[in-house]
Amino acid sequence: MTAPFFRRRPSIPSKPVIGVLCCNETLDRPIQSVASRFIDPLSRISGATVLLVPALPEVLDMLALVERLDGLLLTGSRSNVSPARYGGKFLAEDPLDERRDAVALLLAERMIEAGRSVFGICRGLQELNVLFGGTLARDLPGGAHHRDDASLPFEALFEHQHEVTLAEAGELATASGIRQVTVNSVHRQGIDRLGSGLTIEAVADDDGLIEAFSASPCGGQVLAVQWHPEWNGSTSAVDRGFFRLIGQALRGRVEAEIVPLARGH
Repeated sequence: MTAPFFRRRPSIPSKPVIGVLCCNETLDRPIQSVASRFIDPLSRISGATVLLVPALPEVLDMLALVERLDGLLLTGSRSNVSPARYGGKFLAEDPLDERRDAVALLLAERMIEAGRSVFGICRGLQELNVLFGGTLARDLPGGAHHRDDASLPFEALFEHQHEVTLAEAGELATASGIRQVTVNSVHRQGIDRLGSGLTIEAVADDDGLIEAFSASPCGGQVLAVQWHPEWNGSTSAVDRGFFRLIGQALRGRVEAEIVPLARGH
């Protein structure tokens, strides 16, 4: 019997697949949402195919999903990680998405245990820090990391910037070739106590807040940044470097599977 026309030929290499976690939001009805700007650089710079992952723990088979993904990106979000996840105190005005918390922490844990790479942006960095046993500081003082004017247009939030120093010989410094960078800053939470086993990749010059970290606990890459590299990926060497590192990690995962198959094992 002739193979179906849609079956991929073994000689044609496939793009790695990265899962991108959605958020639970409500318009006129409950929806799963993720900003399109997170997806574009994953395709254009990382060279990956994107699979959106719903933040609905009740519908996901985590183990089956891990088998199908070469990596995972935990994106930024309008919501905060629940204080219950790291022993913090609740505030009445906390914008929470506890179903996202559940999916992010469990799926990231399963991916890391399986040697898959996991990346974080903004809320994603905070989720990974909590996963590794760290805690978060809330309502960061001084206004260095956010703007208080709620009337500003969305784009203006990303114009708020500050200086960051990259760790010498770190992943980001090596990928970009620079140590000093200006990043956007749109967050009210940040790292308080760094999680166990995480290596600092960047700190804010003004107050020493940890702005990026990395790890490789089970063979896969863990890398997260507090700022939004997807916003300036076309112009910033560090932000392009972040997405190139994602691509390298994903391709390394795919190549590790292809070589044994090619040898008949």
